[in-house]
Amino acid sequence: LTDAFLYLQAYPFECSEQLGSRIMSVAALRDVLTAFQSPDLPSDAAIVASMQRDIETLRMMQNWDGGFPYWTKGRESIPYNSVFVTHALTVARTKDYAVPQEMFDAALTYLRDVESYFPSWYSAKTRQAVSSYALYVRALSGDVDIIKARTIYNQLPLDEQALEAQAWLWQVLSNDSGSADIVAAIERNIQNRAVETPGAANFITSYDDQDYVMLHSNRRTDAVILDALMVETPESDLIPKVVAGLMNGRTNGRWSNTQENVFVLLAMDRYFNTFESITPDFVARMWLGDTYVAEHAHQGRTTDTLQTVVPMSFLVEQPGTQDLVIAKEGDGRLYYRLGLRYAPTDLGLDPLDMGFVVQRTYEAVDDATDVRLDEEGVWHIKAGARVRIRLTMVAVNRRYHVALVDRLPAGLEIINPDLAVSESVPSDPNDTSTTGSYWWWWGPWYDHQNLRDAGAEAFTPYLWDGVYNYSYVARATTPGEFVVPPAKAEEMYSPEVFGRSASDRVIVE
Repeated sequence: LTDAFLYLQAYPFECSEQLGSRIMSVAALRDVLTAFQSPDLPSDAAIVASMQRDIETLRMMQNWDGGFPYWTKGRESIPYNSVFVTHALTVARTKDYAVPQEMFDAALTYLRDVESYFPSWYSAKTRQAVSSYALYVRALSGDVDIIKARTIYNQLPLDEQALEAQAWLWQVLSNDSGSADIVAAIERNIQNRAVETPGAANFITSYDDQDYVMLHSNRRTDAVILDALMVETPESDLIPKVVAGLMNGRTNGRWSNTQENVFVLLAMDRYFNTFESITPDFVARMWLGDTYVAEHAHQGRTTDTLQTVVPMSFLVEQPGTQDLVIAKEGDGRLYYRLGLRYAPTDLGLDPLDMGFVVQRTYEAVDDATDVRLDEEGVWHIKAGARVRIRLTMVAVNRRYHVALVDRLPAGLEIINPDLAVSESVPSDPNDTSTTGSYWWWWGPWYDHQNLRDAGAEAFTPYLWDGVYNYSYVARATTPGEFVVPPAKAEEMYSPEVFGRSASDRVIVE
């Protein structure tokens, strides 16, 4: 988390939102980064001085109504921004930083009547979300308004409410026995809206064309919901999955903007103090059936991992099903991952979707009769012909560190136009790169590709949901009948999230 913290500390601009983000990051992360003894942290004196300076700057920016403009006192107070800055001041107070009482009281007064400051063009969804956030921040300061929270909840049907608005109201109403039905409905809806893989989870919500009003992003929504889950359902299996999803979403050690970084750091502070407050001092042991297979000692805080590999030959030799037993002796929280690599006994494989849908086709480049698919699903390719191998990959949700890999039939040789001795490759007339929802980058969806003797590989650290195309060209050089392994897509650091095409039979003739 150090890079995210330092990103906020060194952010070059200082509008009220960015100052609030810096204040909240200091208040949220000092416990975590101090425990892990991060060498890149500023000194305590420098952090305290920065906090005092930023709080005073915000005091000078606060308007007469108690709200906060983005830049200059006297400009319009922005409802969401005013709630966020008050949130930052509230968190700072809980961590024993000095916030002027008059300043804080004025900010809370603004929040109590935040609806009167909404522009007429705010959508119902935006209005409800800002009101919910204001109620949540008020509750953090001890000013709980149950009646208003119920009223705000009933403004929209549950399926029309933003997920983060539900998470904020959930925490306001959770201790009110008269709101039990509302609390149960929110919890059930949030659980149902989770998009899960074996190792991660995330949530998707939107304010349509008013995302900018809320400074919205889906990663911030993940962080807000994670915080609510830890408060209200600390035993939920979703919690470590949402944490994993958020950590996978970093680029250069941080998230995309100040809002994402600060809300994730705030959630991680709660995660640390809820689940990792005890310094690890334990021994983990593992048995497979009656066989003792591993023992690892963990002392002190570290991000290092320890690994034990059980050979496939050992697994195959064991009769029947074996129980895998994991035990922990000592204090602290144990994280573990179980992965199984396997080989099929039948080379004829059907497609499989475990997070990706992958399809593969072969197309003629020079003459349409060079490639054909017969009624039995066997590809026939004319010897000497050039062939375009086309892959289609579908991701129904965002994915991280993705590898798309295809292996050639042994009778084909890839044509790599980057090699001086290779022939040129004709352009792909159907190249659209992606039909997903995101078009702000130029060039292909992948960051890097390898064209090897055995096939092609394409890689990207981040993949939005959508349909993606990839193609390359090969020449049929060796007559014969060949079995082709499936094309496969996977998350490299979570290989249990994968997908494959069917295997193919190819005849070069």
